[in-house]
Amino acid sequence: MKIHAVLVALLLAVVLSGCASLQTGSDFQTGRNALLTGKSEVALSYFESVAEKNPKYFYGTAYRQGVLGFLGRTQYTVGQLPQAQKTLERALALDQDDDSARLYLGLALARSNDRQRGISEIATSMKSIHEFLEWVTQAHRFSFGQFWDPTRNIRSAIETDLAMIRSNEIDWPRLLADGEWLGKEIDEESDRARYDEVRERRRQNDGGSSSQP
Repeated sequence: MKIHAVLVALLLAVVLSGCASLQTGSDFQTGRNALLTGKSEVALSYFESVAEKNPKYFYGTAYRQGVLGFLGRTQYTVGQLPQAQKTLERALALDQDDDSARLYLGLALARSNDRQRGISEIATSMKSIHEFLEWVTQAHRFSFGQFWDPTRNIRSAIETDLAMIRSNEIDWPRLLADGEWLGKEIDEESDRARYDEVRERRRQNDGGSSSQP
């Protein structure tokens, strides 16, 4: 009987853990959708909830981002610059490769008049995002990589901004606007790439089935 009770307790714990994980994922996705559609205040409450439950929650596969990065960029968007800086530094402490978190840290620093450090973080993040796009479109060009930045629109914009940074003739309003555009664009690009990949697979499957006798 004791063994049976222990097994039941363990099974219940697994089920509850799975439910909690599903709820966390659902809350994160709701927050992300709200952020990308301009509902920053709504997004903020969802990201705060997810970060409180699981600050190590990560989203994405090819291009990975953490919930703390999303929380920090949302705080930046609503004008909470000191909070955003602290949150984004926590995000990078968990994952130094969270390029979007680094980008928004640079933007937050620049808007807080720490432009020397801000420009360094912005440039580093832009270079890393460019390198990621070059890697994914080459290393996986015959699979999902072909759907990332197919027109090179994102990479071209990054190259233009990096050239401006190297020239030391920085148009700050333009650079900040470009950085914010890039942060949102790389997120939307991951959705577009996933959608186009699924659509292509369905097209191939439909074509394959139609060729069967």
